[in-house]
Amino acid sequence: MTTTSSYEQDIVCWANEQAGLLRSKQFALLDLEHLAEEIIDVGKSEQRELANRMAVLLCHLLKWHYQPARQGSSWQVTIKSQRERIKRRLVRTPSLKNCLTDSDWLADAWDDARELAEKETAIPYDKFPEQCPWTMAEIMSTDWLPQ
Repeated sequence: MTTTSSYEQDIVCWANEQAGLLRSKQFALLDLEHLAEEIIDVGKSEQRELANRMAVLLCHLLKWHYQPARQGSSWQVTIKSQRERIKRRLVRTPSLKNCLTDSDWLADAWDDARELAEKETAIPYDKFPEQCPWTMAEIMSTDWLPQ
């Protein structure tokens, strides 16, 4: 098998070719530089997925707290669903648990949640706390909702 596609031209074709080269043990033909980049990107993608789910969860917790008159089952379903999906992701990729204790990671997820909540509620971004007021235990607790 020879490489006919470049990384820049068609990444999917390139990835399939690289996988074929690995399987056939043609290591000398591998595009090592781009393979290394893609492996790092896999980890970053997993972190982004977790951060997006956390931002959606936090956004709905904000909406629950700041719009009590609008609380409803759809928000509860979203909160429950995001918690479950986050927990599943952490089971599948245990190293992501480190994100939950990383203050910078949480600050980014919180900022994303505030931006989402502003868009969905028309409550100004700066009306929400600058830092997440809830513990990770509360955020991830099956029964907990902010009052």
